[in-house]
Amino acid sequence: MGDYYNSEDLSKFGSMGENAPALWDKFMGWYGDVFEEGALTAREKALIAFGVAHAIQCPYCIDAYTQALLEKGVNQEQMIEAVHAAAAIRGGATLAHALQAKNVIKKLEL
Repeated sequence: MGDYYNSEDLSKFGSMGENAPALWDKFMGWYGDVFEEGALTAREKALIAFGVAHAIQCPYCIDAYTQALLEKGVNQEQMIEAVHAAAAIRGGATLAHALQAKNVIKKLEL
């Protein structure tokens, strides 16, 4: 079985606009605006995106934001801290969802 993800596909991302150019243009405009300097720096936003990329397990985003962060002067220690922050939120959310199971267990217990 080959790899499901192909790292070469990241460079083809722009082809997603071929069949829906108006929607693609809107997405890219919004995406570009989101990552511009604002109340948060572009560097801070890239770190957030990097952590989220790990939480949602997007290899393309991980590749892209690793490179972007290195270009912005972020070091490996900072990137790994961002991944730990994302993992802690993901783990906490998993545990919080267990409350649903506990509610069902309590309801079904005689």
